Amino acid sequence: MSQRILTVALEGDKDVVLVRQRARQVSALLGFAKQDQVRIATAVSEVARAAYLGGTGARAAFVLAEGGARQQLEVTVSAPRAAPLGSEAAATADHALVTAHRLMDACEVEKGTGGPLVRMRKALPPQPPISPARLVQFSAELAAAPAANSYEEVQQQNRELVETLAELRERQEDLLSLTRELEDTNRGIVALYAEIEDKAERLRLADEMKSRFLSNTSHELRTPLSSIRALSKLLLDRMDGDLTEEQERQVFLIERTATEMSDLVNDLLDLAKIEAGRVEAQLAPVVVENLFRALKGMMRPLVDAARVELVFDEGGVNEAFESDEGMLSQILRNFISNALKFTEQGSVRVSAAHDPETDTLRFAVTDTGIGIDAGHLQLIFEEFTQVENPLQRRSKGTGLGLPLCRRLAGLLGGSVDVTSRPGIGSTFMLTLPRQFPQPATANA
Repeated sequence: MSQRILTVALEGDKDVVLVRQRARQVSALLGFAKQDQVRIATAVSEVARAAYLGGTGARAAFVLAEGGARQQLEVTVSAPRAAPLGSEAAATADHALVTAHRLMDACEVEKGTGGPLVRMRKALPPQPPISPARLVQFSAELAAAPAANSYEEVQQQNRELVETLAELRERQEDLLSLTRELEDTNRGIVALYAEIEDKAERLRLADEMKSRFLSNTSHELRTPLSSIRALSKLLLDRMDGDLTEEQERQVFLIERTATEMSDLVNDLLDLAKIEAGRVEAQLAPVVVENLFRALKGMMRPLVDAARVELVFDEGGVNEAFESDEGMLSQILRNFISNALKFTEQGSVRVSAAHDPETDTLRFAVTDTGIGIDAGHLQLIFEEFTQVENPLQRRSKGTGLGLPLCRRLAGLLGGSVDVTSRPGIGSTFMLTLPRQFPQPATANA
């Protein structure tokens, strides 16, 4: 639906001046900003001048068009006939169309009854819709407005040009100021990067020193701890004679403490080796049935069969896959021992499954133990961190097992995850690729 605002016949040079003036007045009444008024007036006058050069009978019509999200000012300029190719009028028409395309939202050339018809559109700024009654009032105001002569229109164009130049100069100054700010910011960012690189180097050196310290300390501690454990075992085996009940209890405490410290030292040494990049996966075919059989034999001494059942389910995974069986076994042993430690009644289920879509294997250890609160699920993978609970106080650990499992899983190209509900149980999952990922090689 369209509502006519004004029509201007282009019969002479003065009409080209008049149509520019009317375009500016119409756009002002419709609520366009000053810059948009100048854009519309310039585009309309350029197209109108090209149409006038085509001969008498040209017309310019201003219409308020509905449609879309906002109302639009639509200006159609019809020419009596097309300008001959290669003529001055054709060159003027081409320049006018380029200008209209740049300054208006849309510019289309259609075939009219006699010659070409140029249709230009510009969306009105966000505002309440203009009603027909208000549009009639605009038309009356335009009819009452005096037509400016050529001299006055030139003066108006000069004023618009001066305002545009002043605005451009202001924008240029703003741009220069912004450029200086960006240069200062860039210098600050460069300095920040240099500081970050310096701190990163310091952290790397500190991490290297920490790994070296852990490695050296672990090696220094392993020998005396092994001696303590061996001597304790000799005493408990009555190799040097009988022990009183109290002596046996004390030696047992010494042996258990030495074992816990030995586990801590071994975990520290493994972490230090991984961080130093001195651990690599030793790939070989792994058969799930053989892996589970070995795990069952290793974990049997930890199971209290009267309270907890340890179940292994191969899940129909019969085909061998490529991985490091030692690392894989270490991860699953840690999962199983934790599950047994925190499950007083019920079962611990170790399962394997193959996902054909991603071609991955998922090993899961599910228990019916005390579970873990959602807020602690990621905390348990931090080094030396343990969640406080009665069973934790009764079964001390190093707080390094799960962080080590996550590091080992990364070396195997996989990932470790956990789901848990307090009072119901937990499931620790290890996901591995069935084919070990090959490192990328650079093209020769």
